[in-house]
Amino acid sequence: MKGKISTKRGDTGTTGIVGGDRVDKDDIRIECLGELDEANSSLGLLRSKLGADHDWEEGLRRIQTELMNLMSHVATPSSFVEKPKTPLPKDSANWMEAWMQSIEQSLSSATEYFLLPGGSEISALCHVCRTQVRRAERRLVKLNRIDSIEPSILQFVNRLSDLLFKLSRQEQQRSGIDEVRWRLFAGEKE
Repeated sequence: MKGKISTKRGDTGTTGIVGGDRVDKDDIRIECLGELDEANSSLGLLRSKLGADHDWEEGLRRIQTELMNLMSHVATPSSFVEKPKTPLPKDSANWMEAWMQSIEQSLSSATEYFLLPGGSEISALCHVCRTQVRRAERRLVKLNRIDSIEPSILQFVNRLSDLLFKLSRQEQQRSGIDEVRWRLFAGEKE
């Protein structure tokens, strides 16, 4: 039957990757894919809480689509000759940086402080997404040491976590909730 989800081939703790090889389910490549999938699912939850007419909707949807595209590249070992047909997020770093700059301009103050995650539900969810993206980034760095991945993937994930931090701050301000400062960044003086 076409499109069958349960093949039972993973019952012994292995899974297939692009190219037909089977690897353990705790293989670093599978770990990366799992972390990216978790972050993407949380971004979907964030979008569902915002609503379709929210000004973040288009950008977050684009990010989710690009995450799916880059996951197809992460799933493909560098030794596999045929590369995925899905596009890599080549211009996303610039696009996300422009979005971050517009957010910074809308904020009443810059921050030189570590902030406690929280505030509104949306702001807290942005922080959850941010930490999941950071975890995925750490796993991708490890994979990159074993089997090189496209630099644009690492760049995309790094910018995404920065963007989510800025979105959390924007949401706090929009909600009229004061940020809770923990302490100054190292080297800063009050």
